[in-house]
Amino acid sequence: MALSTFVKIDGVTNLSDARYCAGMYVDVLGFNLEEGSQKFLNPTQYEEITGWVSGLEFAAEFETEEADIIQLKLEKYPNITWIQHQRLDTLLKLKDTGKNLIFQADVAELAHIESQVAEKLQSEGVYLLLKADHEKLSKDELTTISILAKSIHVILGSGISAFNVKKLVDDLGLFGISLEGGEEIKPGLKDFDELADILEELEVED
Repeated sequence: MALSTFVKIDGVTNLSDARYCAGMYVDVLGFNLEEGSQKFLNPTQYEEITGWVSGLEFAAEFETEEADIIQLKLEKYPNITWIQHQRLDTLLKLKDTGKNLIFQADVAELAHIESQVAEKLQSEGVYLLLKADHEKLSKDELTTISILAKSIHVILGSGISAFNVKKLVDDLGLFGISLEGGEEIKPGLKDFDELADILEELEVED
């Protein structure tokens, strides 16, 4: 079994999500490593989760953290192979780490500068994760995403459901999608309905 497109899970905070996603052959689990974030994981929590899963990669997620602080933090978080950041200038300072880099941006903010952004990300080999503060993407936003996806690896993190995920990936030429990790109802008990529906829709037989 495998998934038909690249899938990253953002903001993982519990072992239930991690083990379920590993079993569904997700590509990357993301962990928020910025103090003050609602989903921040300390090194002990991170190792307690990642020590129980295999077969996928791990991403460090940041919003405002400076590059030098990030490099120090990564020494305490083993096996990170991706870094995600909401500031492109900071992210580019981490090129020499040897990690895959993901720039997270709001699709609305790129509507009129997609060509400049695409050129910069393409030259630097950076992946683009696009999110929106609303669930239904507009026609103009879908056009922007499609334009960007023609020249760079675009990962979509909004407007996704089990009903439209395959069409979005195919029609927009996406590299992949990202989905949000959830909270445990209590230790070991999760409601996977929405996440499971999307991942099951992407399942393909080997």
